Amino acid sequence: MAFQSRSGDFDEPFLAPRTYALPELPWEQISGRLESITIAILRFDARLEASGLAAGWQSRCDMTEAVRALILDGHLVDVGDLVLHDAGMDVRHPTHELTRAAAALRARRTAMARKAPWPLSIDGLAALRGIGGVAEEMSVRSKGKKPDPDNDEAYPPFANDADPWAAHFAEIDALLERTTKVLAGETPLPRSRSHLVYDPDQDEAEAEDLWLDVVKRTSHWPAVAAAAIAWDAWLNLNLYTRLPWLGLIMAAAILRARGLTSHLLPLAAGFKQSKFRPQGREGAREKLDGFCQVLEEALAIANKDLDRLILARELMSRVTARCRSNSTLPELVELFLSRPLVTVPLGAKLLQVTPKAVDLMLAQLGGALPRELTGRTRYRAWGIV
Repeated sequence: MAFQSRSGDFDEPFLAPRTYALPELPWEQISGRLESITIAILRFDARLEASGLAAGWQSRCDMTEAVRALILDGHLVDVGDLVLHDAGMDVRHPTHELTRAAAALRARRTAMARKAPWPLSIDGLAALRGIGGVAEEMSVRSKGKKPDPDNDEAYPPFANDADPWAAHFAEIDALLERTTKVLAGETPLPRSRSHLVYDPDQDEAEAEDLWLDVVKRTSHWPAVAAAAIAWDAWLNLNLYTRLPWLGLIMAAAILRARGLTSHLLPLAAGFKQSKFRPQGREGAREKLDGFCQVLEEALAIANKDLDRLILARELMSRVTARCRSNSTLPELVELFLSRPLVTVPLGAKLLQVTPKAVDLMLAQLGGALPRELTGRTRYRAWGIV
């Protein structure tokens, strides 16, 4: 059957754009719980900022969240391997699971490095996924028109210099700079999609537009409800099946963009601890209650971790208060507060001291030294647990 188009033709059908249906929520029944969770998030954020441990807590949270995200996907990654891999000190060849955990860690850091609304955009999604084209600035010249001799910008750099090799060296330097950015992950190379891995019938571009439209249409909703609906829409649209951990990061980014917190909450840890597991049969009220359970567990874990950091800092600060002004011991304390674990080689590399100096500082901490995690003579690690 043919439908009439806007121009009056009956040959081509008029297709309406696809939209994602927002659920109807009983606001009178859920408003009380949304308010209590919102107040709890605000209180934790204020407590974290007042403690002076925001940077260290976020760094530890990013690493532990990357490991927990892989656990939810059915893969076990040691947090010590991730810490050493992040510092470029792998003790063994990185596994596939470790590289995926490193990708989750890089995504959280990328979301925190930019302003709050940026992750909730098409460019933000591409950067968090680790894909995107390499943008190169190239001057386009017309074929039948010669460049103006008086216009220096129309010629390559150093084209008018006396040294003819300067232009070649400039091109090599530019190539090395682009290669360095690609290797650092700032401008990742575009990847071809294999039909053996990805579903050719799934249009990810359309799913991205639908999800971003959900975020835009719920912008006037309460922040917790908007994050819950966005996470549910992410699961229903089956966005990025090879990155299942990204949905919880985007839900945390929504809470950050709405001003409830200046950090990314450990939602993967909250989801792992909670009993809620979406099956697709739940109603809108049950899904919202499940997301509230995830948030409550995440806040409980975040508060406990902050309590451990505050107590450890107080114990170690009693020792650092008696050290010399040029001592590296306070920097070692900051390293303990920003990493899930610390080894002697790791401390020596990050603090730029010798391993013997790290051993002496560990002995200087005495009873304030964090717990030893391995108990082995060959590989020793300490951490605040």
